[in-house]
Amino acid sequence: MPTPKVYINGNYFDKPDARISVYDHGLLYGDGVFEGIRIYSGKAFKLKEHVARLFESARSIKLGIPISQAEMIQAINDTIALNNKHDGYCRPVVTRGAGSLGLDPRKTSDPQVIVIVDDIVMYPPELYENGMEIATVSTIRNHPNAVNPRIKSLNYLNNILAKMEGIQAGCLESLMLNHKGEIAECSGDNIFIIKHGVVRTPPIDAGILEGITRNTVIELARKGGYPVEEIAQTRHDVYVADECFLTGTAAEIIAVTKCDARPIGTGKPGPITKQLRDAYQRLVRE
Repeated sequence: MPTPKVYINGNYFDKPDARISVYDHGLLYGDGVFEGIRIYSGKAFKLKEHVARLFESARSIKLGIPISQAEMIQAINDTIALNNKHDGYCRPVVTRGAGSLGLDPRKTSDPQVIVIVDDIVMYPPELYENGMEIATVSTIRNHPNAVNPRIKSLNYLNNILAKMEGIQAGCLESLMLNHKGEIAECSGDNIFIIKHGVVRTPPIDAGILEGITRNTVIELARKGGYPVEEIAQTRHDVYVADECFLTGTAAEIIAVTKCDARPIGTGKPGPITKQLRDAYQRLVRE
C-alpha cells in the first residue's frame, strides 16, 4: 500500500518522516487542538462544521492558528486528494509550537498545522448488527471550569482513563458522568436514549463535546418526526430506556443493548435506532 502523505505547515512528508519538535507543547503538555473528520466517497463530511469547531477550540485556549479557515479547508481537501482516500478518516491537528520545558505559552513559537489522512476502525462489524455493552466508570467528565469538554484539545487523558476503565470491565466504551452525577457522554461518543418514541440526549451544559454527528442525528430525528429533548439524565434513564445508541464521527451510530450488565429494551438494536442509522448512511453517501 502507498505510504500516507502527511501535511505539516504547507509541506508533505511520508508518514515515517512526518516529525515535529520534541519541545512542542502539544507533546509536552497536550497543548493544542484537533478534529476527527470522516471521508466518504473522497469527500470530507461536514468539513466546514469541523473546521469551525477546530478554530473555536483554538480560540478558547488562546491558540492562534496561522492559516485561515478557508486555507485549512483547502489543506484538508488537498491532503485527501493527494492520498487518494475514498473512504477513511482525516485528523487535522494544531499544536502550540516548540518552546521551553516550562508551562509559559508565551515562550512557544511556530504553531504546527498538521493534517493526517488514514484509515480508522472503531468497533467490530458484529457490534453494529447486535449492539454493544457499555459500563459506567468512576472517571467523571472534566468539570467545565477545568478543561471545558467543548474544547477538543490534545489533552485527552480524561477520556483515555475512562476508556481504560471500560476495557477493564470488558466493554469497548465507557459511560462517563459529570460532576453532578448526571450522564454526560462516553469516552469517545455522545449518547442518546429513546423512551416512548422521544429521543433524548444530554444538553451541552452537561459537560459534553458538542458532537458534529450528535447535531446531525438530532436533525435527522426531527426530520423523521421524532421529538428530541436535550435534557439532563441519570443512569436510571439509561437502564429503563427502550433504546440507546452512541454517535461519533468515527463510530457513526451504534446501538447500545446493555449498560452495567442491564439489558436495554429488548436487548437488541431498536427500530428507531435502525431508522436513524439508515438515514445517516444515506446522508453521508449523498
